[in-house]
Amino acid sequence: MTGLSDPFNRPINYLRISVTDRCNLRCVYCMPAEGIGLLPQGEILSYEEIVTIARLAAELGINKLRLTGGEPLVRAKLPELVAMLAEIGGIDDISLTTNGVLLKECASELKQAGLKRVNVSLDSLNRDKFERITRYDKLGGVLKGIEAAKVCGLNPVKINMVVMRGINDDEILDFANLTITEGWHVRFIELMPFAADNPPHGHSTGGSVELSPQFMSADEIKGRLISLGELEPSLPITGNGPAKYFRLLQTSGSIGLITPVSQHFCFNCNRLRLTAEGKLRPCLLSDQEIDLRQPLRSGASPEKLKKIITEAIQSKPKQHQLSQGRVSGKRLMSQVGG
Repeated sequence: MTGLSDPFNRPINYLRISVTDRCNLRCVYCMPAEGIGLLPQGEILSYEEIVTIARLAAELGINKLRLTGGEPLVRAKLPELVAMLAEIGGIDDISLTTNGVLLKECASELKQAGLKRVNVSLDSLNRDKFERITRYDKLGGVLKGIEAAKVCGLNPVKINMVVMRGINDDEILDFANLTITEGWHVRFIELMPFAADNPPHGHSTGGSVELSPQFMSADEIKGRLISLGELEPSLPITGNGPAKYFRLLQTSGSIGLITPVSQHFCFNCNRLRLTAEGKLRPCLLSDQEIDLRQPLRSGASPEKLKKIITEAIQSKPKQHQLSQGRVSGKRLMSQVGG
């Protein structure tokens, strides 16, 4: 392993892999109610192709993988992919981000295949509100999936809540209380400007970077939390993310704040993204992409493919350009995996 770094001397050791563009929910900040035009199956990377790319990335210095979507659990036989990735030398952490709907049925199998941890996206604990946000009545299944993940050892299970003013901000304290009563690890995430054709009240900015009326900064979220007691800064729990962690006194759970808008963390970015159809994306909030599928399917040598991966990392920008009025407009959040 030689190790990887970008032009700004940031070590790059983390690859996020979108395994599908399909999802079984329609969250208002992520996808229109009618869904999106899905990629033909032949354009999606096969598991063997994903493993080839992950193996080459590992030989370059990547040692952490996260599987995303869409919703990764809608792709058939996902534990088989996890098992294949777990056999790659140099990979020491494989995690998954999921909406949790299908997690109960496959948590144990994923753990046995080699998955270490899961992050579950959950924006409301209220059944009616959950249905309004996701457009499906599946909260009960998600909660059962969270418990199944804990029982089988996919720990720490992190709960990701995108905070939206006037929609779910009244539940901030409810989520935080679960770090006391249930030992949950909750991460509050700022609503991000994203693709211009996203639905209105979500990550969309309508083509500009004016913040949605639903945006709530991490400072305001933290101000709400103080009513529960003193927040102690905490060391990061297991993982590779950008959250700043806190704990309420004498709790086993933790509270994370993720601030992509109000306090960007680009200076610590250690990741590269692979889309479901094989595009390398150096920055979540940039439309720059490098095609890896075509050379892979054309029989390019491992050395050539490694060169493409390295060049993608070398093209990584210093930071996103929200402050310059530029926002990603090519893809919906559901097509990148966060």
